[in-house]
Amino acid sequence: MYSGPRLLLTAFLIVASVLLSAQSDTTARKPLKKAWYETFSIRGYGQVRYNRLLETNEKFKCEQCDKSIGESGGVFIRRARVIISGYVHPRLYIYLQPDFASTAGTTGNIGQLRDWYMDVGLDKENTFRLRFGQSKVPYSFENLQSSQNRLPLDRADPTNSASSNERDIGAFLYWAPKKIRDRFKSLVDDGLKGSGDYGVFAIGAFNGQTANRTEANDDLHLVARLSYPFAIKNQIIEPFVAGYSGKYVVTADQRSAGVQGATDWNYDDTRMLGGFCLYPQPFGLLAEYNVGRGPEFNTATDSIETSDLSGGFFTATYRIKLGKHLLFPFARYQVYEGGKKHELDARSYTVNDIEFGIEWQPIKNFELVCEYYIGDRRFEDYAKPDNQQKGELLRIQAQFNF
Repeated sequence: MYSGPRLLLTAFLIVASVLLSAQSDTTARKPLKKAWYETFSIRGYGQVRYNRLLETNEKFKCEQCDKSIGESGGVFIRRARVIISGYVHPRLYIYLQPDFASTAGTTGNIGQLRDWYMDVGLDKENTFRLRFGQSKVPYSFENLQSSQNRLPLDRADPTNSASSNERDIGAFLYWAPKKIRDRFKSLVDDGLKGSGDYGVFAIGAFNGQTANRTEANDDLHLVARLSYPFAIKNQIIEPFVAGYSGKYVVTADQRSAGVQGATDWNYDDTRMLGGFCLYPQPFGLLAEYNVGRGPEFNTATDSIETSDLSGGFFTATYRIKLGKHLLFPFARYQVYEGGKKHELDARSYTVNDIEFGIEWQPIKNFELVCEYYIGDRRFEDYAKPDNQQKGELLRIQAQFNF
């Protein structure tokens, strides 16, 4: 018997085969005028941070956010990305993105794969695309938004807790009319902090163990997302909904010795999300909220259990033009109650944080962000069953783009 995810993947392949074979337009089959290697672009960005200014509590940390926050944190290379992408055929797009600022144990600044996928166009305008490989899971707007464009220095806990590094290996079907694909692109190119082109509608199946980790059971996760950027006079507002479901395995390297849990360490991993983005012209607002169930450490029983989770955030900003300079003052408030499946013992969290700051772009290729963070976090696991920390700090990041 085929499971739902396997049937979905089979359907993907059938649809692709039918649509590709049905194309009789010869112009879509013509090769590119240039050799494929002449159509590729190379771009990227880097980020350097320091988080210890005006720090009030060195025990206040955030493992998923930025490992250099708190004690022993110094000047830190947060991103070192190089992106190689382009069309090898009018209907085949390739995308490769490594990050050279990853860590492995105590060793930093090592190379690790972030994205490596292909998009196969199912019609001559690529309104339908099949994506295969490791890429972002089409769920949260802020997860899909590049760190190169995001205003707060780290993604919000309530939605980013869905996927470590926002990515996984899978197959996804995207659909969007050409007009809307162009709009998605312009929302990034025009400096409006867009999320990129992840379709009006997306559906897919993925491993579920998050990026750069092998599958640990026989069940794939399923995901679906619906999003549409409406133009209302000079404003653009994009409402969206999304959800995913599957089974997550808390593997041996993610558990402390002595922690208890399910017999097979498989846990329900299900979420639903809703939100909207008002693009900054000049006032902007991004809001997301998600609810679900997933693995979470229970301090009362020293065990990992399936528990409810919920949380969301809103980020307000204002776009200011001063000659050739761009300024984005911003503020974000976030709350989260639940586990983080990919952290040790599916660490249990309560988050109630406020941050505000400003991004300054004197030239297109350079940005400077100053952000003040006020945090109140409970983060508990088997080794630290009673751990609540409050802290404030001033954070500075310099970013270059090329």
